[in-house]
Amino acid sequence: MSEAQSSAMSGTKSHRIYLLLKDAILSGRLPAGSKLPGENKLAEQHGVSRVTVRRAMEALQAAKLVARRAGVGTVVLEYPLDATVMTASVSNLMPNMLKMSQASQVRLLEFAYVLPPEMIRERLGMAHGGKVQRSVRVRMVDDKPFSHLVTHVPESVALHYNEMDLAHTPLFVLLERSGVKVDHASQSISATLANHDVAEALGVAVGSPLISLTRVVFDEQGRGVEHLDALYRPDRYRFQIDLARNGEDDSRYWEPKVGGMPTQGEGT
Repeated sequence: MSEAQSSAMSGTKSHRIYLLLKDAILSGRLPAGSKLPGENKLAEQHGVSRVTVRRAMEALQAAKLVARRAGVGTVVLEYPLDATVMTASVSNLMPNMLKMSQASQVRLLEFAYVLPPEMIRERLGMAHGGKVQRSVRVRMVDDKPFSHLVTHVPESVALHYNEMDLAHTPLFVLLERSGVKVDHASQSISATLANHDVAEALGVAVGSPLISLTRVVFDEQGRGVEHLDALYRPDRYRFQIDLARNGEDDSRYWEPKVGGMPTQGEGT
C-alpha cells in the first residue's frame, strides 16, 4: 500500500479492518492459499458496510497480501518475497547485535544533548541537571525500514563519540570504545501504535501496531549507560526465544536457553 493510501485510510473503519486482516495473515492465522470470507460475511462480522470492507480488501490487495480470483474469491498470497523479516534471538543477544549491525543500514534523524525526561533520568540513575545525548535512528535492511530507535546516553559517556560516529557505528561498539564495561541490562517487550513521526519514518500508517522494546544497559558499577526505546514493524521483525526443558517429573518447566540458535538481532 502506498504512503498516500495509508494516509487516506488512517483512523478509518476500513483501516482497522485492514490491520486486523493483515495481522492475521502475517501471523499465519490466515495461511497462504486460504480463502477470506466474502464481503457480506466480513461486513456482518465487523458491523460495517460492504463499502468499508471493500476498501480494506483493496488495501490488502495493494499490499500484495491477497489476490482476488474470479470464481474463487479473495485468496491469501505467499508471504511477500520483498518483505525482509529480521529475527532477534533473545537468548543470544550480544552476538546478534553484531550481526544486525553488519546486515542492516542506519539513518540518523536526530542528534542532540538535552535534559532527559524524569523517568529516563531515574532509570539511568542520573543526578538532577545532568544531560544526555539523545539520538533518533531508523534501521533498514534492503533499504526497507524495520526499526525506530530512540537512545539516551549520559553526557559523560557520549562525549567520546560524535554524530558521524553514531551514523556509521552501532552504539554498543561506541560505548565499549568509550571505556564502558557493559555488565547487564533490563529489558521489557510490549506493543503500541505508531504516532505520526514514527509512522512516517517506518513507512506505515498512523495507528499501525508496532512491537515496543525498552532496554536499560548498566556497567560493572551498576551505572546506567544507555536507555533505548525501540519500535519495530511486526511484518519485518520478530523476537525468538529458545527454550530448554528442565527439572524432573511433575516439576519439569521451560527455561530460556542461553546461546540458542544463531539469528539476526538488534544492534543499537
